[in-house]
Amino acid sequence: MELFLLATLLWGLAAGLIAQMILGRGAAMQNWTQALVAGAAGSFVGGALLSMVLGEAFQLRLSGIIGSVLGAVLLLAAYYRFEAPRTR
Repeated sequence: MELFLLATLLWGLAAGLIAQMILGRGAAMQNWTQALVAGAAGSFVGGALLSMVLGEAFQLRLSGIIGSVLGAVLLLAAYYRFEAPRTR
């Protein structure tokens, strides 16, 4: 159980970092906390939705991995669009 939780958190962090790179954040601009939160939430939402749409249940498959990154990209894009201008 602990290994599963650790693997989930590490994949969430990786998905968030990949999403930040896709959205144009350089390596020097990485926000680790933001990447972890967006990656974990995006992994849950995007991975679960894409797995259900394709009928693959909740197994580790390429569609779930791609869905995780896409979910993180959508969450970060929404955050950058609506929240970032307020902080300037």
